[in-house]
Amino acid sequence: MTRQPDPAPGAEPERGFIVAVLAPGVDEADELGELRELSRAAGVEPVGELVQRRPRPDERTYVGKGKLTELQAQYADVRAESLLVDDELSPSQQRRLEDALSTRVIDRTQLILDIFAQHARSAEGKLQVELAQLQYNLPRMRGMWQHLERLGGGVGTRGPGESQLETDRRLAGRRVTLLRRRLRELSKQRATRRKSRARSETPTVALAGYTNVGKSTLLNRLTDAGVPVNDRLFETLDPTTRGFEHDGRKYLVTDTVGFIRRLPHELVEGFAATLEETLAADLVLHVIDASAPDEQREAMAEAVGAVLAEIGADELPIVPVLNKIDRVAQPARRRLANRFPDAPQVSAHTGEGIDELRVEIAERFAERFEAVRLLLPYEEGGKLAELYSLGAPIDEREDGPDGVLVLARLPRRDLRRFAAYLVAEAKHTPDRAAG
Repeated sequence: MTRQPDPAPGAEPERGFIVAVLAPGVDEADELGELRELSRAAGVEPVGELVQRRPRPDERTYVGKGKLTELQAQYADVRAESLLVDDELSPSQQRRLEDALSTRVIDRTQLILDIFAQHARSAEGKLQVELAQLQYNLPRMRGMWQHLERLGGGVGTRGPGESQLETDRRLAGRRVTLLRRRLRELSKQRATRRKSRARSETPTVALAGYTNVGKSTLLNRLTDAGVPVNDRLFETLDPTTRGFEHDGRKYLVTDTVGFIRRLPHELVEGFAATLEETLAADLVLHVIDASAPDEQREAMAEAVGAVLAEIGADELPIVPVLNKIDRVAQPARRRLANRFPDAPQVSAHTGEGIDELRVEIAERFAERFEAVRLLLPYEEGGKLAELYSLGAPIDEREDGPDGVLVLARLPRRDLRRFAAYLVAEAKHTPDRAAG
């Protein structure tokens, strides 16, 4: 879908007709319900639907010949302005549908790309959207110049269409190369920031989950981030990192783009920024909508797992977190506890379970630190500054005659650097170890 200006307040939304080819056994209500939500997020109001049951779409026209005739009649009856298809179409399928209905045809990938284009806020997010759109449109450019091809062959008609087509392809190819270079540069900047976090051994947690399960609200509740939250699909595109402290230790939490079933490959590649932040995390919290029906919740969890596996994040520690638990009755909560025995049950909306979630996050990193007692001589004051630069929590500090006596929790990998100043190994206590 070509990016259109946002409609003016009070303006009528675009009228869209939904068509889907579903294999036997696929839940029609679930599948079309998601496409309706995607449509509305793109500013299109569904005014009609047509479903065909068959093992796979028709290679030429997506729906079969008989169904296409039915589609033409229904489409005209509801006076729709665009056709929304619940699959990624080939360029030839899209062209034939456009010819048959004399209307714009928007497939699932194009629809999601349009939503991303509306929601991109940062310069990097806009670059990622543009790259994904170019990658989607490149193989479809021939269809865009079909009106020139129809002029026919012969003198005076051979050159212009092909020349313009090749020019556009070349310009688009150059733009793709430029965008990838800019995104690589931004990726290097993110890598530098991550190295800085790694030096301080600051634990990093990534929030992953299906779109609209409340990840941004959970980020706000955990960290007081103040990230804008709206009940819309793909509201968060750019990675947002904020921190919280527990027992004197800082933890970073990164919100990521929401996942969806059949997330277009162009977006998986284009949104490397968000996905890189997931890969760079020490821990992934898989946020799950506890209030969703069982089958829908399982399908969403599987979709997230598939994308995490595709980008290699399934090798990281992943902890499921059941959000929106305030919408779940007590008997259903017990069933969820049996189904997800290790999953914290929280409500980002009310704050229920958030303190316990912070404690659990801290406990996940407890073994990373060692409580030690150090005596740092005054003449080596740089060592104290070095200790602070590591971000190590200083639980006690006392200025004595020979130097500064500190009780700190030190990253284990840095113990050797301070071995010469070790006075006595501090005793572990349950609350200290949780930092």
